[in-house]
Amino acid sequence: MKRRVVITGVGLVTPVGIGVETSWKNICSGVSGIDHITRFDTSNFMVKIAAEIKGFSSDDHFEKKAAKRLDLFVQYGMVAARMAMEDSGLVVNDENCERIGVITGCGMGGLPTIEKYHKVSLERGPKKVTPFFIPMVIPNMPSGHISMDHNTKGPNLTLTTACSAGTHAIGEAYRHIQYGMCDAVLSGGTEAVICSLGVAGFSAMKALSTRNDDPQAASRPFDKDRDGFIMSEGSGILIVEELEHALARGAKIYAEVVGYGLSSDAYHIAAPPENGEGAARAMKMALQDAEFAPEDIDYINAHGTSTPLNDKCETQAIKSVFGEHAKKLAISSTKSMTGHMLGAAGGIEGVFTALAIKDQIAPPTVNLAEPSPECDLDYVPNFSREMKIDAAISNSFGFGGTNAVVAMKKYSD
Repeated sequence: MKRRVVITGVGLVTPVGIGVETSWKNICSGVSGIDHITRFDTSNFMVKIAAEIKGFSSDDHFEKKAAKRLDLFVQYGMVAARMAMEDSGLVVNDENCERIGVITGCGMGGLPTIEKYHKVSLERGPKKVTPFFIPMVIPNMPSGHISMDHNTKGPNLTLTTACSAGTHAIGEAYRHIQYGMCDAVLSGGTEAVICSLGVAGFSAMKALSTRNDDPQAASRPFDKDRDGFIMSEGSGILIVEELEHALARGAKIYAEVVGYGLSSDAYHIAAPPENGEGAARAMKMALQDAEFAPEDIDYINAHGTSTPLNDKCETQAIKSVFGEHAKKLAISSTKSMTGHMLGAAGGIEGVFTALAIKDQIAPPTVNLAEPSPECDLDYVPNFSREMKIDAAISNSFGFGGTNAVVAMKKYSD
């Protein structure tokens, strides 16, 4: 018999706040974290806006020597994991450490550090490259450091499935617990690639918004005037735990994870198929895994990137899966406020989905002034909504045609 899986702790480092309480309050209030880029000179860039983390100081969380050896994406992940562990009250000891794992998602790894030491190597020679360069940049370092930070000795995995990575991490954590490989897993995503090379690369693909004169209005999922996504950074980590294990220690429960779907478009390196059929298959798989009928879902945290293609195709995918019920769903894109955190997006949005179920509130899609004609569903425009949310899904779709969906429901014994 498959074991039941619940969420018992959450941690967030986002452009709208450091910590769960601040981030969630701002998301429900429609506060945007998008502004002009401060990390580098954007004079020669078409894109001058992003969603940077504000008020984060490495000195608040790490000794100076340690911080110098950790890229920001690792720091964000470690800090979010510490928050989630404290929130959950989970204690790791010699008896249980081999039954607790870490599974994180990351899209690109330490790109700012790669950019920095490439310049050092060219200008000052290869001997000036730090011996910590490789351990700073490889994508599995957040999971490695989180494991060392908490002495977890179970599975230690990283998924680098582009913008689906954080959701894949939650889904794989769910599977590891469901099938008895772990009793608890720290899962989610982390990313920090707001640097000149990262922005230049996505800009060259014409993927980013150029609404530089009005940063907070630039991320416009499902709106007719959307013109691209906003690069973002941060981390969202969840403690995913076997139900009896959680109940035995008196843990609070945010929501129950009940389904996981994943698929491939097998279509294009960056664009989804017009009918969104790959995304639709991932949603159907998650519903089937959860033993849900389409009518059981109340809320969807959409991938909702604010790109012309994604929002149109995701809407089409939702219609194909949910039929007439699609019109009754509350659907929102929290990327309208956070921007797109790439590999971290699914982790952060997984936290938001669990909080939506716990607090019975659907966060808004801000900047939705006039929906695009092909985007004709209920996207919870501009203001959050108190409503019944017994079950929800969180969608993530990435370059390479990789799709991931997790399903959650309100916990009941």
